[in-house]
Amino acid sequence: MGVNGTQRIPRASIDVSDARHMRRRRAPLLALALVALFAGLWGGLLRLGLSLPSGLTTASEVHGPLMAFGFLGTLVSLERAVALGRWWSYAAPLAAGLGALAALAGAPGSLGPALLTLAGLVLLADHVVLQRMAPSAHNAVMGLGALSWCAAAVAWLLGADVGRFAPLLAGFLVLTIVGERLELTRAVRLSARVRGLLAIALVVFCAGLVVSLPAEALGVRIAGVGLLGQAVWLARYDVARRTVRMGGVTRFMACALLAGYVWLAVAGVLWTAYASMVDGPAYDASLHAVFLGFVMSMVFAHAPVIVPAVLRVSLPFHRGFYAHLALLHASLALRLLGGDLAGNLAAWQWGGVLGEVAILLFLVLTAYAVLHARHLARRAPAEQARRSRIRQGATHG
Repeated sequence: MGVNGTQRIPRASIDVSDARHMRRRRAPLLALALVALFAGLWGGLLRLGLSLPSGLTTASEVHGPLMAFGFLGTLVSLERAVALGRWWSYAAPLAAGLGALAALAGAPGSLGPALLTLAGLVLLADHVVLQRMAPSAHNAVMGLGALSWCAAAVAWLLGADVGRFAPLLAGFLVLTIVGERLELTRAVRLSARVRGLLAIALVVFCAGLVVSLPAEALGVRIAGVGLLGQAVWLARYDVARRTVRMGGVTRFMACALLAGYVWLAVAGVLWTAYASMVDGPAYDASLHAVFLGFVMSMVFAHAPVIVPAVLRVSLPFHRGFYAHLALLHASLALRLLGGDLAGNLAAWQWGGVLGEVAILLFLVLTAYAVLHARHLARRAPAEQARRSRIRQGATHG
């Protein structure tokens, strides 16, 4: 009972009701992200040259934007909206999801790129508000990622080919992830010199992205040096080097992070050596080392934290999570080494297909873990009541 004699509602029931409300409100946004993901994966299979039904051929043409803007962009902006807690910030994931679908459908009047530009601007506004509320280096870095999103979307809106703004797409995701990792290093108390080293790598990377607009090859090479610098810094100073010695989900996350940093370094070498953003083996290897090897590994690593925060559900760790992580990196190695480097078409195709299987396996295992946890949570009260009746029977017996 409450202090004034009214009945007090248990806190747990309030939390459950609030969680259900949040899930209902955010579920459509996640659905948009998943549609973009599945369309992007279909487009990836088409780009691998597989014999598939001819429908949805535009998925091949907009494969990169579907994955970067539609899937990952919707998730990133949704997570930012949840963190900020402002109603208008949800316009970013909504516009990102709808923009990706409009591009997939071939909507007239550049509707897709226009919506994606709007999404990027709202995401940028999120970071401006957050920076004014609590100025920080990590938020500034993520803000630069949002600015890179805006530049890529505007370039697409103005008619640029996907390959022309692909470095900016990578910039959005790399800067967002590095900003998040930088936030977690605050507890480590790194020296000003160490933080300065990351700042130099970030400046070089961002300078390369800017230069790539008027001088693509030169800009990509400069950005590649910045990628390599960030990879070395993360591998040396990220907390994952310490947490990998722990067990359970902490070790899993650390393994995924460290593996991703290896691929980021590979991407830095490829960007610097080849500077190729035109279709071909170097282009394929340069982009997928970033988007699959680094970015998707980061998605796998952060899912046990982000999914509960966004959906208000429990996501218990299971050792089976290592399956999709191992398959992702093994398939990418097959694609890049056996396919792009060795010129083996079958290895390239198998690597690409298995990489998509790894992503689908990630979704399946994550969904299974969430549903299994909910099933156990529903059974818990009944199980407790049954045990209570048994204890009472034993007492009165």
